[in-house]
Amino acid sequence: MQKLELWHNISCSKSNCAKDFLDQNSFKISIRDYLSNPPSIAELEELLKKLNISIFELVRTGEEIYKELNLENIKDETSLIKAVLGNPILIQRPILVGENRAFIVRPPVKIEDILNNFV
Repeated sequence: MQKLELWHNISCSKSNCAKDFLDQNSFKISIRDYLSNPPSIAELEELLKKLNISIFELVRTGEEIYKELNLENIKDETSLIKAVLGNPILIQRPILVGENRAFIVRPPVKIEDILNNFV
């Protein structure tokens, strides 16, 4: 199996559920606490490519900071990427990242199906 990394937020129940599943099933993964170790612009752009989505699909629109910054009014990807880089809490989670693909593990019960994509 390829090297996997979980973009994880310890305060998120869904993220903890995914991590617990991976730990209990002895998957060797690295954990990235993306709040304390936020991605660079290059890493975020690479993640979007692996997810095959736009930044608009990656953003958590229910976060208070999303509303405070009026991000719903942003129409260009570059501006939204900059906002996300400054506020990584806006990134959907958890995200399982492989060498060529990545998946947002929501809901966590889909993790077994998602893992089959990395085999």
